[in-house]
Amino acid sequence: MEPETSKHASNPSSDGSENRSGGGVFIAIGAIAGVFVGGYMGQPSAGLLVGLALGVIAALAIWWRGR
Repeated sequence: MEPETSKHASNPSSDGSENRSGGGVFIAIGAIAGVFVGGYMGQPSAGLLVGLALGVIAALAIWWRGR
């Protein structure tokens, strides 16, 4: 007799959950790019905040579209 395999194997889609998009990468890229652009303009802190804001907007747009 063969051993039973678990329904909850290492495959994340085996539990019936839907696939998720990775919008968090836009937050990270926005923060990093914002520091560089802001540093070039003499305002790295302002660049960080603007980059974070744009990254959050992009991540929210992807999340909203996936709903």
